[in-house]
Amino acid sequence: MRYTDEFRNPETAGYLIEIIRHASKPVTIIEFCGGHTHAIMRYGLRSALAPAVRLLAGPGCPVCVTADSDIDAALWLAGRSDVVLATFGDMLRVPGSYGSLQEARASGARVELVYSALDALALARELPEMIIVLLGVGFETTAPTIAAAILQAELEGLANFTVLSLHKLTPPAMRAILSSQVRVEAVLGPGHVSSIIGWQAWEFMPREYGIACATAGFEPVDILLAIRSLVDAVHQQQPRVINTYQRGVTPAGNLVAQRMMASVFEVCPADWRGLGVLAESGLTIRARFERYDARKRFAIEQVPETVARNRGCRCGDVLAAVIEPDECPLFGTVCTPVRPLGPCMVSAEGTCAAFYRYGGTL
Repeated sequence: MRYTDEFRNPETAGYLIEIIRHASKPVTIIEFCGGHTHAIMRYGLRSALAPAVRLLAGPGCPVCVTADSDIDAALWLAGRSDVVLATFGDMLRVPGSYGSLQEARASGARVELVYSALDALALARELPEMIIVLLGVGFETTAPTIAAAILQAELEGLANFTVLSLHKLTPPAMRAILSSQVRVEAVLGPGHVSSIIGWQAWEFMPREYGIACATAGFEPVDILLAIRSLVDAVHQQQPRVINTYQRGVTPAGNLVAQRMMASVFEVCPADWRGLGVLAESGLTIRARFERYDARKRFAIEQVPETVARNRGCRCGDVLAAVIEPDECPLFGTVCTPVRPLGPCMVSAEGTCAAFYRYGGTL
């Protein structure tokens, strides 16, 4: 038996679905992670659990929540003759105010696709005459790898390696959602993020909001176990944090990764698509490492602001759980994965992409 078979067992999944469906009253749960959204849609869990459970998708796609202004800064950097912009694949097609990195690349800009921060370091070694700017996008799962790359660049003395840090922290975003007009009774906590920051990072939810949270893996049984625990917590009126992903998540998380992040980054405000500017929700490079900070090196704060195109895209409302993707008038018509108008349709973790691929309902 393969390792994942245990967590995809149809009999176990069917048993859990029946238990959840016989709950005494409906429960509304929001999943933060885009990986959970895709798994839920792929395995048909939304429809299987209705009407006992209503599942909402949240802002858990780091590519999607990157603001137009940050994409514009990346485009401005890519347009410089002395820069090679290194980016992960999902960011290539995300539209900013006046285009995308893919369009800039087609026009002659040096935009290189990388699969890890190590690839960007390799570019810095291979092209000493150019300044390599790594586009640092991601949550707590990605930030430690970028921090490690900066530490390695310092060790090697790679003066031509820099990072444009657009990293974001997940707890402030969940606070913003729980403080909004969106009414939820429980939260499906992100598994990968929780493996870094630990399940104790979510204890503010029951303490401050009276909301239950369950960390979950990404297989059907993982998700159903977490949902069952949340339904029980809501019905028993005992909000708490439940770790149903014990093979991947501990109370305190990965302390080595946390220390690495803290050594290179410090907390700052960040602009989230759909949520606006949230205090203490981003990571900026510490002054000690400012030689590797593209924002400082190129004085990006002084880049002229551009006027955003009115694309009619409602990705921000989708990320804030205000609407479902099919409530956007562009969804599935002029906005598709082939010709996406917004990041929620571009990213592999985007909610619109999941709805389009798996046929979103409920």
